[in-house]
Amino acid sequence: MVFSRIRSIWQTAIALSIALVLNFLFVSSPAGAVLTDDHFDGNIFPLYAGNGSLVPPRVSLVETLRDHRPALLVFYADDSSDCKKYVSVVSYLDSFYGRNANFIPVMVDAIPLKSSYESTEAGYYYKGYVPQTVLLDSSGKVVLDAAGVLPFEQVDDAFREVFNLLPRTESVELRRRPVNEVNTELTN
Repeated sequence: MVFSRIRSIWQTAIALSIALVLNFLFVSSPAGAVLTDDHFDGNIFPLYAGNGSLVPPRVSLVETLRDHRPALLVFYADDSSDCKKYVSVVSYLDSFYGRNANFIPVMVDAIPLKSSYESTEAGYYYKGYVPQTVLLDSSGKVVLDAAGVLPFEQVDDAFREVFNLLPRTESVELRRRPVNEVNTELTN
């Protein structure tokens, strides 16, 4: 009688454990979030752009302005489907301009609430929507300030203006450098 009671308790405990694990996996888990919904499922830069190197930013806006480097500020929220779609464009832009400009993704939830901001603070440029893209030239002047999922070409045109590059119609198409390509050439 005692053994059947203990076995019944163990069976109940195992059943409850399995139910809790399944509930966690399928109900409360962020794994159900996808690119097209507004659910949180983690940091969107590594998840949807494959570029976790952008978050956290390597340099601050203060350092960027002090060093007179162009900066691309991207205001985002991890639970926005538009931001999820846009991060791949930002990552693609980083592959072309990331060595000459600082890319500064700014999670809007991290902007401190203040009545006013200095021009060295991200909150100064934030207009209240996501995604929002702000491109500053090397003197800190705003060259582009736009909301929504922008096409690569629109931001690329603004970067071309900042770096005094030929328009896309007059220049060779930008291409990514091959990755992991074997070089069989001998050099001196």
